[in-house]
Amino acid sequence: MKITLWIFLGAFLVSAPASAVPSFARQTGFECVQCHLSWPELTPLGRAFKLGGYTLIKESKDNKEERPWFPTQADGPPPKLPVAAMLQLSGTNTRSTAGADPDQFPRNNAATLQQFSLFYAGRITDLFGAFVQWSYDGIEHHSAIDNVDLRFAKNFARGDLDLAYGLSLNNNPTVSDIYNTTPAWGFPFASSSVAVAPNAATLIDGGLGQQVVGLGAYAMVNQTLYAEIAPYRTADGAFSIFRAGTDKTTDAVLKGTAPYWRLALQHAWNEGTHSMMIGTYGIDARKFPDSLDPTGPTDRFLDTGIDAQYQYITDRHRFSAQLNWVREKQTLDATFGAGAASNPSDTLKTFRGKLTYYYDRQYGATLAYFRTWGNSDDALYNTGEPVTGSANGSPNTSGYIVELDWLPRRDIRLALQYTGYRTFNGASTNYDGFGRNARDNDTLYLVGWLMF
Repeated sequence: MKITLWIFLGAFLVSAPASAVPSFARQTGFECVQCHLSWPELTPLGRAFKLGGYTLIKESKDNKEERPWFPTQADGPPPKLPVAAMLQLSGTNTRSTAGADPDQFPRNNAATLQQFSLFYAGRITDLFGAFVQWSYDGIEHHSAIDNVDLRFAKNFARGDLDLAYGLSLNNNPTVSDIYNTTPAWGFPFASSSVAVAPNAATLIDGGLGQQVVGLGAYAMVNQTLYAEIAPYRTADGAFSIFRAGTDKTTDAVLKGTAPYWRLALQHAWNEGTHSMMIGTYGIDARKFPDSLDPTGPTDRFLDTGIDAQYQYITDRHRFSAQLNWVREKQTLDATFGAGAASNPSDTLKTFRGKLTYYYDRQYGATLAYFRTWGNSDDALYNTGEPVTGSANGSPNTSGYIVELDWLPRRDIRLALQYTGYRTFNGASTNYDGFGRNARDNDTLYLVGWLMF
């Protein structure tokens, strides 16, 4: 990677003001490490803050302290406008690009402004809060709406009942979730946008993000049982703002509404030092294969997931483990009828697991394993092209991720990530029929991540 990447990352350490913290921290007065094991992974306190609709605010010193409109200083009163920003600068090295079209590996071995985001994130009123993100893609040179989560939240306590409940209006199934196992907030928290990706993924794993809108109801009972249900529909008409700036020619278009569900049991003990969760979630969606012609038959995707999480958190040592498994049943009435699938129905499964350890809240290491497997379907998974094709029509991909993190300051993360593939698009050797091996897609990824 070019030396300019290291120069820019070094500038992060020198130029970023110490008082520059995200809007949630400015609003609550909490340090980032109180709500995050290491951002963006939430602690029990961070999960409670999200359940409360992002509305918790620190007390004014004398209740007469005037709040500024915009952030001024970390120890001052919370601003009236909870704004923040994020910058990611990265570099990617792919193991081999021999024989590939350069367009398939844009900006390989070069410093890249990967993403710049603006946030409105925090309290609106006593009962309303928001997390709204707008992002600029430095590879595509295009900006669009990103994750949106608008919340109304209340709490009811009487006798032995403690009930936190509310509504979430959002544009990405699982973005409203409070755990870091589901797709929207799962590991890896940052990954290369210029590396080649496998062909197959379940619909709930990013296939509807920033393309739909849903109004969901959620509740946490006695800090133990969490439940959420939401119907999602295409973000069109009056809801077009929830996919503003996205590519309408490729956006998913649903028939009717797609019900999403979430159920989890959690337990925290020793004042939150230990916490664990086991849960299930899923979505049932009917999607038109051609977003420009939303008529005729549809394909049905029934995704069902099982997940679990454990965290151990102290000032010196922090550890977390997460598991996520999803089974997708695809009924391809439209795609098969049009000749774009070889089978009338397919099954696709994914598994992800990761272990993370942080020392002194600054130095972290993560080891993750991932696997996708399912029915072979040549028309669905084989593009017939080098690099992206699958000679045997199989969606099977597996591999591992090793990541090292350093947080020299509370608002800066430097991460070195290696992704290694054991299989890719159906095979470990000559997977595309043009002589490319799975390990040729191994990537070394360096990212500097600044929040302010």
